[in-house]
Amino acid sequence: MFKPIDCKYNSKQEFYENLLLNAKGLMYEEKDYIANLSNISALLFHTMEKINWVGFYLYKDNQLVLGPFQGKPACIRIEMGKGVCGTGAKSREIQVVSNVHEFQGHIACDGDTNSEIVLPMIVNSRLLGVLDVDSPVLERFDLVDSQYLTELVSMIVNQCKWDK
Repeated sequence: MFKPIDCKYNSKQEFYENLLLNAKGLMYEEKDYIANLSNISALLFHTMEKINWVGFYLYKDNQLVLGPFQGKPACIRIEMGKGVCGTGAKSREIQVVSNVHEFQGHIACDGDTNSEIVLPMIVNSRLLGVLDVDSPVLERFDLVDSQYLTELVSMIVNQCKWDK
């Protein structure tokens, strides 16, 4: 049984360093991407503060399809270039949105969401999907979140065996 270490952190960096260690332990010797994405979404949901949804959208048939997640039921399919996730997937760039209500074309899967971060998952120039983290707090995500979640996504991409 896995139990994340529950303690107070002196900094966001310290939190993320511990999170990365926990993620590495959860994925140790496991190559199945569904199993790993499931555990990582649960880890993030139960350890990150001030978030209301976290999960993965997987790239299939030129669209994003809902993958493992934690939170309220979500949009099942997202077109490339639509919403924060589709924009991140199409541009292959991290999207940090301080206020989703000001994001042109935002898709409101959960009306409680006010800010969002989306990180594309890419291996050998191939888009696999995106990691999506939502918060009910405006301006929840910053450069520190971006840097460490990028490291987490890299860890996931390199650990898993992906379908062709």
